[in-house]
Amino acid sequence: MLSLRLARGAHPLVLLRRLLVALAAAGVGFLLLCTLGYAAAHPARTEESVVRLLWCAVPLAAVVQFAVTVARSDPATRPRDGLDAAGFGPVRLSLLAATSTAISCGLGSAAALLTYLELRGSLGTTPFSGSAAAVLDGRATLPWGATLTLLGLLPALAAGACAVLLRPRKQPTGRAPETTASGEPLPERRPAYAGLPWGVAVIAMGLALEAYVGHAPAPQPSALLALPGRQGAASPGLLGGWLLASVGLVLAGPGLTHWCGVLLAAGRPGAMRLLAGRILQDAATRIGRPLGVVCAVAAAALACAELYGAAWEHSGPRPFGPLTGLGAAVVMACATATAITAALDARTLRGETTEALLRLGIPPSLLRGAAAVRTCVLLAALAPLTWVIAELAALPLTR
Repeated sequence: MLSLRLARGAHPLVLLRRLLVALAAAGVGFLLLCTLGYAAAHPARTEESVVRLLWCAVPLAAVVQFAVTVARSDPATRPRDGLDAAGFGPVRLSLLAATSTAISCGLGSAAALLTYLELRGSLGTTPFSGSAAAVLDGRATLPWGATLTLLGLLPALAAGACAVLLRPRKQPTGRAPETTASGEPLPERRPAYAGLPWGVAVIAMGLALEAYVGHAPAPQPSALLALPGRQGAASPGLLGGWLLASVGLVLAGPGLTHWCGVLLAAGRPGAMRLLAGRILQDAATRIGRPLGVVCAVAAAALACAELYGAAWEHSGPRPFGPLTGLGAAVVMACATATAITAALDARTLRGETTEALLRLGIPPSLLRGAAAVRTCVLLAALAPLTWVIAELAALPLTR
């Protein structure tokens, strides 16, 4: 009940973020229902059903990450004196965030179920009823136990992730917890560049593994999961190499963001460049990993375009169908929205600093210019890196 009351009085931007979480959850729920419908219509094709279900794991993880980011940036779930006096301390607030996340994801899953049943012709209430019955295996009856289990998977995972990741961390013994000017506890600081060497090492391992196992004939376009690397099946080494390279980008994201800020503030910078560099260094931990996820998704998309773009004729079969496109769109949208949400959250957290600078007489145009400089530097640094990693990932498979 408190979650609903806080949602009613929330800022429109917060409500928009929750709506986006619900839409993303609806996309994943629709993919899961399509997988279940295929399994119910083709009980003998167990392996293909399992492959389709495994494909849903990628957008599922992307939506969970986006939901956790939205819950972390929600002002209603941050410690406040009034809620603390009412018995809602940091632990209960994390549970409150988990409940709000479960409600948003549950609404998206319910919308996915209604849409899926309508397109299959099970409801028959609109002109679109049954318009996709052939594609969605409308002749097969859905087992309702499995349907509710699959639809409840995303709300349960997202709520559990919020409860675990947003739970307050214990401060080191003998040290007072750091707080903001409003009394909000800050997380324990760690050097933003600490993960950069590990990220580079993991990226190198992933690319080396791909180069080692990536020599094989091109996959058949009629295969369900058209991945190269081994004749007749997807190569575990290839998938492991792609996964390692993606994890390396995520680990290296904070370090890359930090050193972009260091380079901006190096030498004898002007006020705009110095401000942009210091802000990047301060926000590297918060926005670095979402940017690493965006780079990993973009690198995978570029590698797939390079690998599959010219491999099949226009008149022949296609390796990707509409549901694959829906899953890829959910992943890319969630990764981008997560990065934008983290950037806006970092801007909110330094609001007191911004107000202090404005009181000192710094013109607002200087702050806008610093934001533009930060954006341009990050694009100039991360876009070529993403392209290089995508080309290196696809190179052993296109030779």
